[in-house]
Amino acid sequence: MSNSNSVTVSQVSDVTTVEVTTAGPQGPGFDLTLDHSAKVDNSVMYYQQSSGKVILDSNVTTLKLVDGGNF
Repeated sequence: MSNSNSVTVSQVSDVTTVEVTTAGPQGPGFDLTLDHSAKVDNSVMYYQQSSGKVILDSNVTTLKLVDGGNF
């Protein structure tokens, strides 16, 4: 697969700057669904295997993480 782009600028006396950009290759996809519909202040992102989602909600927040916790 080949992409081709062409720009032609013709002027007699003025100096013109032309910038041409194209979309580069994209990185690897993020194949998980992010559910942030119930996010609250200080939500911590976690993965829930039963739903196959990465979640931000009130169940896990920085306020609920305590010293000696198992996480």
